[in-house]
Amino acid sequence: MRQLSTEKRTQILHCLIEGNSMRSTSRLCDCSINTVTKLFCWLGEACLKYQQETLRNLTCKRLEVDEAWAFCYGKDKNLPEHLRGKEGYGAVWTWAAIDAETRLVPCWHIGSRDAMDANRFITDLASRLANRVQLTSDGHASYLSAVEDAFGAEIDYAMLVKLYGKGAEGPEQHYSPAQCIGTRKTAIAGSPDLSHTSTSYAERINLGLRMGNRRFTRLTNAHSKKLANHKHSVAIHFMVYNFVKIHGSLRCTPAMAAGVSKTVWELSDVIGLLEKPKAASVA
Repeated sequence: MRQLSTEKRTQILHCLIEGNSMRSTSRLCDCSINTVTKLFCWLGEACLKYQQETLRNLTCKRLEVDEAWAFCYGKDKNLPEHLRGKEGYGAVWTWAAIDAETRLVPCWHIGSRDAMDANRFITDLASRLANRVQLTSDGHASYLSAVEDAFGAEIDYAMLVKLYGKGAEGPEQHYSPAQCIGTRKTAIAGSPDLSHTSTSYAERINLGLRMGNRRFTRLTNAHSKKLANHKHSVAIHFMVYNFVKIHGSLRCTPAMAAGVSKTVWELSDVIGLLEKPKAASVA
């Protein structure tokens, strides 16, 4: 057995973030699937831990939140009876927040789309902020109690509800979204600036998640089979988004714009988050 070099680990990470499956990555990088799986899990845990510890005392001003749907193992309607309602099977929602100015994603949460997970997500978000912020969400009712419990009166909060008309007719109706015919902005708490009430950046993050993370691609069999792997993948995705990729409108990474990092990270720096050389063996 031999240990993987940093270069080989970086090559594996590069393949994974470009949408390759773990098996195709093992073929491209000439290493075993067990090697890729172990590195993927270790790195996912390291990325999650680093961002949980680093993304604190943030001076965000305008935040947007939204949820992205995916599924693990199988869709709800296709699950066998004994797996229905069990955690990690069926629909999985990724709650994410984004700073409208720096484009930083300060936190995310993976779970169900219910009041309990809304509270966990918003409470985590509130713990990372150093000052009062303006928050915008869609019309999901679970946000109402979650924001009140986490922030109390120390927030300017507004909801943006999209109004939809009739969508496409015929065979295309199943895949075509309904037409958005307008929006309704409602101040919920504090004094939010309604001219800055928007969820556009949050929805763009969801699009980036689907385009940059193969497990979120619709109408394929690339979905996660295990919830733990789904969480590792999301942690790595947001690590690369926040610290590695230069944002087109900022000319720097979101972490640099938010004052969290002073330099653009390389993928080898992400590999360096592993606390010690736990190099997996190559078959």
